[in-house]
Amino acid sequence: MLKKRIAIFASGSGSNAQKIMEHFKKHPDAEVAIILSNNPNAYVIQRADNFEVPSHVFDRFDFYQTDNIVTLLKKMEIDIIVLAGFLWLIPDNLLKAFPNKIINIHPALLPKYGGKGMYGDRVHNAILANGEAESGITIHFVNEHFDEGEIIYQARFKIEKDDDVEMIKFKGRQLEHLHYPKVVETLLKKMKSF
Repeated sequence: MLKKRIAIFASGSGSNAQKIMEHFKKHPDAEVAIILSNNPNAYVIQRADNFEVPSHVFDRFDFYQTDNIVTLLKKMEIDIIVLAGFLWLIPDNLLKAFPNKIINIHPALLPKYGGKGMYGDRVHNAILANGEAESGITIHFVNEHFDEGEIIYQARFKIEKDDDVEMIKFKGRQLEHLHYPKVVETLLKKMKSF
């Protein structure tokens, strides 16, 4: 049986991408087939090289004005698209080509602290400023709006009174690294041919 094929989109360092590549490196039923980035200097490209996973860099024109990315992913027979720190809104042509097959991870408990411009430290700073007692991560399907797709999975952690932004980020990242690869695997298993 052919392995299920995963495409990962990332804009930066790619620590979640790395955890997913590690998880599926010797997996009998699925593999990371390609890493895509809108940032030619993103460290995720080096991570992809380390795992001998091909990478593809694209620009805004390619992504929003052409079907090049859709064509590439279709040609590669991609089954699921995983966003791992990817900061651009997904265009309609990609959403239509992969309905309910694009997922994202967000470093907060959606619907709180989501939306345009809410990523990375901006999210953690807002959580800290509002004196929240807990935060967490949300894995969700992607639709045409930032952070508004159907929620698949959430995990939470307690915020202690002396936690700073770095500590909140650390706690969240631990949860991301633990849960994201497993959720990808579960979704692939639910797809008919797995």
